[in-house]
Amino acid sequence: MITIRLLDAQDAQRFTQLRLQAIETSPTAIWPTWQEEQSRSTEQTVARIQSTSTQAVFGAFLGDLLVGLTGVRREPLSQVAHKATIWGVFVDPAQRGKGVAQALLAAATEHASREWGVIQLLLCVNAQNTAAKKLYSAAGFIRFGIEPRAMSVEGHFYDEEHLFKRLDDLAYVSDHTPLRE
Repeated sequence: MITIRLLDAQDAQRFTQLRLQAIETSPTAIWPTWQEEQSRSTEQTVARIQSTSTQAVFGAFLGDLLVGLTGVRREPLSQVAHKATIWGVFVDPAQRGKGVAQALLAAATEHASREWGVIQLLLCVNAQNTAAKKLYSAAGFIRFGIEPRAMSVEGHFYDEEHLFKRLDDLAYVSDHTPLRE
């Protein structure tokens, strides 16, 4: 049975091991390289996963084994405190297709909404990652833009799609004027 919970300092080594696995299995989905992730000190990792008023990292556990991750962070500034960013979604390939990623997204969404009062979530996804895009679409995320050449992996560039999800039903008026093509 999978359980989802906030990570804490005792999870630092497990977090690093799963992030390294994520980079090995999905190098175009994770920003740091294996060397960059591996070179972080325990103190740096603890600071990355410690729950604060602006960040939280959730883990999916099968017993004591960490099999999935996602983080959520927000800016403390009042004019942008209504939104947060989901990052680092990864599930061990052996546990995919079992609802783990959905449970992680739900936990991060609930935390951002309940604890921080967030009403909008953002995330980025490699434009070629069809499985992740399907997951995010099913979770209610909508694409609002593409960043060309957002990531370079071994000399190849990858675009990233920018997605958002509203957590409220407030009406708003956009002053956005579409660019002419």
